[in-house]
Amino acid sequence: MAEGLGAAGHTGETADVRKYFYYIKEKVSSDWKDLAFHLGFDQPDIDNIEGRNRDDKSRCMDLLEEWLKRNGERATIEVLMEALSEANLQSVVDGLRRKLQEMPFPVPVGAAGTESSSLTDVFEKSVKKYYELKLSHFKPLIWNDKFTLTLSDIFTQLELVPTSEKQFKTSEPTRGEQRKELKSLDDLFKPDVTGLTTAPRCILIEGEAGGGKTTFLSKEALDAVSQKTELGRQHSTVLFIRLREVREGDTIEEMVWDQCVPRRKDVTIESIETILEQNESRVLFLLDGYDELRSEARAAGQAIPKLLSGKLYPNSTIVITSRPSAGVQQHTRPDCHVHIIGFSHRHVEKYMQQYFTVVGKQELTKTLSKLVQDNKIFNTLIYTPIFLMLVCVLWEEDQEMVSTGTMTGLYDNLLTCLVRKHCKREGVDMPTEGLPTEVAESLLQLGKLALEALLRNETLLDLTEVKEEKVNWELMLKLGVVSLEDASSKLHPRKQLNFSHKTMQEFLAGRYVAHALLNQGIAELLQLTSITKVFELSNLLQFTCGCDSRAAQAVMEELINLSKKEFSHLQPADFQKESHLVKPEIKTSIETYRRFVLLCLDVLNGRKEPDVLQAVSRALPVIITDLDEQHAALKYYLENIQSSHLPDRMILESSFVDVSESLQYLEQIVPSPIPGLKVGLRLDHVTFDSPVPDETVQHLQKCLPGLRVDLRPSGWFDSPDETARLVSVLKNVPGLRALDLSSTKLTPSSLQPLVQGFRHMSLLEELDLSWNTDLGDAGMEVLQVGLTSVPHLAVLRLERVNMTAVGMSSLAPYIRHLVGLRELDISDNAVSDTGLESLTTVLPIFTAMQVLVLYSIGISPTGMHTLVPALCQLTRLIKLDINDNAIGDPGLECLAAILHHLTAMKVLVLYETGISDRGISSLIKALPHLVQLQVLDVSFNTIGDSGIVSLVQTLCQPSSLDMEQNPPGDKSLTTAPHCNNTLQELYIGGNRGVTGAGLGRVAQLISALPALTRLDMSGYRFTPAHLSDTAAVALAEALPRLPALEVLFLWYISMEPAGFQAVVQAAEEHPTLERLYYSGDEVPEGADTTASCLELIDF
Repeated sequence: MAEGLGAAGHTGETADVRKYFYYIKEKVSSDWKDLAFHLGFDQPDIDNIEGRNRDDKSRCMDLLEEWLKRNGERATIEVLMEALSEANLQSVVDGLRRKLQEMPFPVPVGAAGTESSSLTDVFEKSVKKYYELKLSHFKPLIWNDKFTLTLSDIFTQLELVPTSEKQFKTSEPTRGEQRKELKSLDDLFKPDVTGLTTAPRCILIEGEAGGGKTTFLSKEALDAVSQKTELGRQHSTVLFIRLREVREGDTIEEMVWDQCVPRRKDVTIESIETILEQNESRVLFLLDGYDELRSEARAAGQAIPKLLSGKLYPNSTIVITSRPSAGVQQHTRPDCHVHIIGFSHRHVEKYMQQYFTVVGKQELTKTLSKLVQDNKIFNTLIYTPIFLMLVCVLWEEDQEMVSTGTMTGLYDNLLTCLVRKHCKREGVDMPTEGLPTEVAESLLQLGKLALEALLRNETLLDLTEVKEEKVNWELMLKLGVVSLEDASSKLHPRKQLNFSHKTMQEFLAGRYVAHALLNQGIAELLQLTSITKVFELSNLLQFTCGCDSRAAQAVMEELINLSKKEFSHLQPADFQKESHLVKPEIKTSIETYRRFVLLCLDVLNGRKEPDVLQAVSRALPVIITDLDEQHAALKYYLENIQSSHLPDRMILESSFVDVSESLQYLEQIVPSPIPGLKVGLRLDHVTFDSPVPDETVQHLQKCLPGLRVDLRPSGWFDSPDETARLVSVLKNVPGLRALDLSSTKLTPSSLQPLVQGFRHMSLLEELDLSWNTDLGDAGMEVLQVGLTSVPHLAVLRLERVNMTAVGMSSLAPYIRHLVGLRELDISDNAVSDTGLESLTTVLPIFTAMQVLVLYSIGISPTGMHTLVPALCQLTRLIKLDINDNAIGDPGLECLAAILHHLTAMKVLVLYETGISDRGISSLIKALPHLVQLQVLDVSFNTIGDSGIVSLVQTLCQPSSLDMEQNPPGDKSLTTAPHCNNTLQELYIGGNRGVTGAGLGRVAQLISALPALTRLDMSGYRFTPAHLSDTAAVALAEALPRLPALEVLFLWYISMEPAGFQAVVQAAEEHPTLERLYYSGDEVPEGADTTASCLELIDF
């Protein structure tokens, strides 16, 4: 038989036997036991294979893999065909002979026509078969051969997170949280789901440890090559790449050859490059585990960053998975951001049934299900697939071991369970306390290697290195905490130890750190140099703290030091929900701080002890978190916190829940009075199906007298009955301070019950009725009656409610009682000068006013003359928005004359107000008084080069103005500080009179505004401005001197190829610039548009 094969040109040495397993499995099926006998398997082995698989095809595949594993190089196609023949499976042998004879010979690289097509077909079929062989089944528990899953068993929830203002864009504000649950990734190719006009190029899937990212992506790969999904039907070449196998210097083509196809003569790295180039738009890259990509392979110039940024295969599609905030966005801005949120409650039930059916103990499903329902401690764990699986494992083994609600407790009990099984198998006594000495020492040695690998961002241990460290790795194999495998990489072949899951690696490393802290400092062990590093090692830190009290205190001390360094600039006011001018860097810091809060609560949850609580309170001057996250930790915190350690404030948030349920939940975690604690409860998109129990109201009033509730209901309120039902709940909500009913279809009649209910909401401070266009003037007449019942109202928003001058005139006398009003928004209503006149009669009363939004209400120059005297009294005003009002130059001149009274101004919006150089000249003279100005918008007017250049010069060098520009008797300019370090947003684009020459001059000046985060230098739509190469280079050179810049608008601007390339390159290299907007039809012919920051818009 060997001679016959040799004649065909395929020897056992050169033919990869595994490539035939799929064919054999399909043909042999129920006769697999006969084949097993002739391959030398004993009956116990055959029984074992039968017991751990559910059907004959799976058993046959398992048999072939086990045979290959046992025999290595001796497992040749000749041996396999001889066994098949002896098992009387001659038809399978004949089929294999035909396949061997039909095997295509190498196709010359670069060959055209049918040869190229044939090569592509061969490649794609090889990929498909390889995936079917490698990915169809998997064993999540390496110590339990019986528990085998097929990828069709995988189920998890996906949630789409908006990544740009374009997503979820509607004609009116969206109700509820801007996230959507997805049925599959196919939904991302539906414009009505994503809001995108083109198919996404890059999809980022993020999820926490154990959330199922790898198994989900494996299923997507298998479904795609089988064309079961839209993703697969649109992409003929599907490439699943595990990023943990990628090394520095690896090319994309080498990764594909290494991981996506079996070894064969006719598929070479060169031929793969040809295939990818010729079929680029049909190529789908599935990149798994960016957080596991080695740091050296993440560096600029390496293949994966170049692929993500579009420098390689820019027309391909990419789906990449990662743990949160691993850094994918530094290389690309994903078109779609998807979050794996684990199991739904239904999925939890289904998974438990599946697990206990496989192990033959279906009766355990019911008992575990009841425990899960009754015990809220499990809520933070069971919806994560890996943790639910461990709960099932422990429940099967010993129900007493499922008593913890922490990651450390689960893994600790699991380890005890594995050691106990090992001791039973080996006939060794299991100690009453702790682990056998040899096992304990070996686990610590393995933990040390696990830690070192984590710090290198690696998840696999090279067996050679393990042996050099004298670790008893065979014992670890027997325990089941690691498995021995050949690297899937053909480029980097080696024997390696693979942890059952990355969280197992982190657990063992955490055990080692807790032990090593006896002799070493935490900083030396973990190199926690930044908050980013803390998040990278968050699971490790939780496991470390969960293992030992002393270790928990050491970790928390380090976190306290980092907190002081990273968050000392944050003030309690920065955490207010409505902040009109929070700096972008502050917003970013708050999001980072939220993650830090959750980590500290995780630590407390794993080690509920007074010393740890005290350390957590020192690390967190403000607590902001979701109400339903870390229930047990929050409860312990609130039960035991001392008055001397209270946070400045506690902000708890919850969405898509019932109001009554949320308040009762809060009641549970605050069992007794906490004098002085300020708690803010933010309830978004909530229902009101049941009233709040009286005992809950009384309890919260007693225990949290400083409670503040901000509430945004879900649903529509277009009938009086619905609003009356809402009021019946709201009147019992203690501490209700803010009510958002925007975009809820309110009518005058349905508003009536709400207004009548105001007498039960006397503490109300904020009311938003915006975007209820059916209210009209009649609605304003209804509203006015109730305003006297809410004397503390400080924020009133009435944007786009179809109010006219009549409605404004009837409302004005009633709002005069709101003496504490600090924000008023009546924008996008037909108020006109007549209605404005009614408002100005009461406006001077509101001396606390900080925000006045009057855009698009029909103000003329005459109206401005009426408004300005009233504005003089509002000396605390920080934001004035009068955009889209035809005030013209006379109106601006009138406003500029009183700006020296409004020195607190931070935001001035004059967008599309009909002003020219004349008007801007008056503003320029007044600007030095606005020493706190952070946002200025004069875009889409008729200002020319002279006006724009003078404006920018003044903003850059305010001290150049001399004392003659002071109003009579005003000496404020002598002490006014420079404002060039305060301006954060400048919008001068779209002005009809601006040319390329003017914008070129702006480019030379703009670097004197280093605090800018957003800059609009766009041209005029109908006569685009042309930037010469000199001007473009000046802009390119200015960008590095704007270190905070995040967004640059250059619409309606044309450039020469060299200038365009210089600007784009400078933008791409800028460390903070996320987006450069440019008109697609103005791109120079042949220019490179692959920069990740470049967003082309066709108008």
